[in-house]
Amino acid sequence: MINAVLHIPPFRVRLRSPLAEVWRHVDLFYPGADSDAVDIFVDFDVEISHGDGIRRLWRRQARFLLDGAEPFFPLPAEQAAPMFEWGLNWCVAQRPLGYLVLHAAVVERDGAALMLPGFPGAGKSTLCAALTLIDRWRLFSDELAILDPADGLLLPHPRPICVKNDSIDLVAAFPGSCVGPVYQDTRKGTIAHLACAPQARERAAERARVAWIVFPRFVAGGPLQVERISRVEAFAWISEQSFNKERMGEAGFKGLCDVLDTAECFELSYGSTADALEGIERICSP
Repeated sequence: MINAVLHIPPFRVRLRSPLAEVWRHVDLFYPGADSDAVDIFVDFDVEISHGDGIRRLWRRQARFLLDGAEPFFPLPAEQAAPMFEWGLNWCVAQRPLGYLVLHAAVVERDGAALMLPGFPGAGKSTLCAALTLIDRWRLFSDELAILDPADGLLLPHPRPICVKNDSIDLVAAFPGSCVGPVYQDTRKGTIAHLACAPQARERAAERARVAWIVFPRFVAGGPLQVERISRVEAFAWISEQSFNKERMGEAGFKGLCDVLDTAECFELSYGSTADALEGIERICSP
């Protein structure tokens, strides 16, 4: 079984797995994994293993284990790499480690962060990919906004962007895109992963303050609509996207309030990627 430590800011992950699919994913999306640093402190100790018994040979399965415990059911072995990504999302969301974790994409430009909370189907991952590849925003995360209540800043968490279904071909056509294998029949449909730009990893120590909170909503063929919303309404919506605000208690509540005190809040409805980029430019232009 191969053992390596991945530095995925702001965390360190020990990963063990005998599955070649997992290490192909790591080689493509997490360059620099250290197979010698096995004795250092890690935040998450993860194993992606074979299924038990006959499942090692027939209808092969992959299991996700955190600190030796199995938090969810196995998946088909060919989905071992997506399972690592989904499992790591679960780890970050379930173990607060002093941070408030929200379900939102985050990108940064000129020291100001744009947060894109979104319900499933809102198009935030595709929009996040377009912003980083076409408009040259810096990727923090397409899935998890990690806020340090101590200073009110967001922490970068650069990982591959998960794109789904029809968005895969769209994103693959963006200039400079690097899209990995396509996985069929997953719990999220057909998915693939887009590599984040090297600068996202190189500048992962640079935090940013939220300047804009934009709730995207994709409506196929619909018109572009940008509407400013109140901070009260934004708080209600974004609270629904919080993984651990209740567990964080007063610190989490105050941290979210502090973010909303200084951020401008909008709802963005769009029918195409080009419209979405135009709407973001309207919102974020000086």
